[in-house]
Amino acid sequence: MSANDFFTQAETGGAFSESGPMSALLAENWWAVALRGVVAILFGVIALLMPGLTIEAFVLLFAAYMLVDGVFSFIAGVRAARHRERWVALILQAILDLIAAAIAIFVPIATVLAFVYLNAAWAIVTGVLMLSAVSRLHRTHGKWILALGAILSLVWGVLLIMAPIPGIIVMTWWVGAFAVIFGAALIVLAFRLKRRRDEPRATLAHA
Repeated sequence: MSANDFFTQAETGGAFSESGPMSALLAENWWAVALRGVVAILFGVIALLMPGLTIEAFVLLFAAYMLVDGVFSFIAGVRAARHRERWVALILQAILDLIAAAIAIFVPIATVLAFVYLNAAWAIVTGVLMLSAVSRLHRTHGKWILALGAILSLVWGVLLIMAPIPGIIVMTWWVGAFAVIFGAALIVLAFRLKRRRDEPRATLAHA
């Protein structure tokens, strides 16, 4: 499908075209959008001011997920064994999930360090791959930007390995800053929807 066909479809009611009923529905429920924004801002403020508490919450959430997933995998494995189907992989997954949950609960620092080192490895590998692509990129195509990104990625990975605890705190601050900005955007959207909620649906349908 060509670009002209895509935009023609959008203008004639395609999947990405504007929807009057959807706009009216969001306007009627502007308070839900605003509430979501407030919750996001509260979470962001907590992450910025109390990163340690936020990290503990993340670890407990991960532990709960591993525990639930392990229990369901074990049940599925037992049922598969009763029906003489393949059950070894399910039971093995259940054991690994439960071990991960136990480590997260009783040794949370190990979970935090594993997450940090995983991110460090990802940053270093990404940096190396970006550096390998620098030599193939023309200067007119942003070669120095790619090189700068590769260096920053490598530096970030090395810093995470050398100082994992400060690294996870910085990552928590990033999450908090994103949550605050995202929540503020939702609140702005909510009040804009509130101003439009009294408009007739017919007007919105032809907007």
